[in-house]
Amino acid sequence: MSDSTELIEIESPRPHTTIIRMNRPERMNSMAFELMVPLAEAFDQVDEDNDTTCVILTGTGAGFCSGADTRDTMPPPNIEGLTLTRIATKAMSTLSDLVPRMRKMNKPVIAAINGAAIGGGMCLTLGADIRIAGESAYFRAAGINNGLTANELGLSFLLPRAIGATRAFELMLSGRDLSAAEAAEIGLVSATVPDDRLIEEALDLADQINGWSTQGVALTKRLMWAGLETNSLQAAIEMESHTQLYVRLTTKNFEEATKARSEGRPPNFQD
Repeated sequence: MSDSTELIEIESPRPHTTIIRMNRPERMNSMAFELMVPLAEAFDQVDEDNDTTCVILTGTGAGFCSGADTRDTMPPPNIEGLTLTRIATKAMSTLSDLVPRMRKMNKPVIAAINGAAIGGGMCLTLGADIRIAGESAYFRAAGINNGLTANELGLSFLLPRAIGATRAFELMLSGRDLSAAEAAEIGLVSATVPDDRLIEEALDLADQINGWSTQGVALTKRLMWAGLETNSLQAAIEMESHTQLYVRLTTKNFEEATKARSEGRPPNFQD
C-alpha cells in the first residue's frame, strides 16, 4: 500500500508494515486541524487494510509532534452555523478522538519518536502500543506551561499507568522537558536509539511482531488495553482465559508452533 497527501504520508516499505508519517516539518507537525484530521483518516484507512499487521507512526523533521499550533490554522471541519462554544467542543472532540482511534486499531502501533513530543504530541505517543525514541527526542506535558492544565487527550489516565503516579505528577506539574534517555530509564519508552537508526529499528521490531500469529497479536493488544481499565486480578484472568481458549480451539496455531520448534524452523501461523 502506498499513498501520500501534502501533510500525511503512508508507505509500506516492508511486508505487512505500514508507516504513517506526519509531514509538516516547518511547523514541527503541530496539532493543527489540517494535519490532525487527515491523520485520523489515515488511522482508519490503515486499520481497514487487511494486509497491514503492524503500524509505525512517526514525523518528518525535528519534531514528532509539537502540540498546539500557535500560528494561524484552519478551523475544525463542518462548523457552519455553530456558536463559539459549540465550535470549541467540536474542536476538542476532534483532537480527543485520536488516542482512542489508535487504541481500537486491530494491529499494534509503534511510535517512532523523532525530536519533540510536546503537549498533545506527548499524548499522541501514549496512544501507541510501543514507543521507541531517537536520541534527540524529548517530551513535555506542555499544557501547564501555557497557563492551562496538563491534562489533555487522556494524559491523566495514560501517563500514570506508563510510568507511575509519582513521576507523572512531577512531569505534569513541573512542565519540564524529559529527555529520551530519562524516558527510557523510567519506562516511558522501551528503547532509545540513534536518530539515523530510528525507522530501521522500528521496522525490525515490526518484522518480529509480524512473525507471530496475527490473531494472537491483535487479541494481545486488545487484552492489554482492557487490562489497564480492569479493576481486579480475577477479572483480568477471566478475560485472558476466554481469549486464550478462543485462539487455542479455533486455530491450529499451537500445533504449528510445536511442530516448528521440533523441526527447527520459524512457525507459519495460518490463524
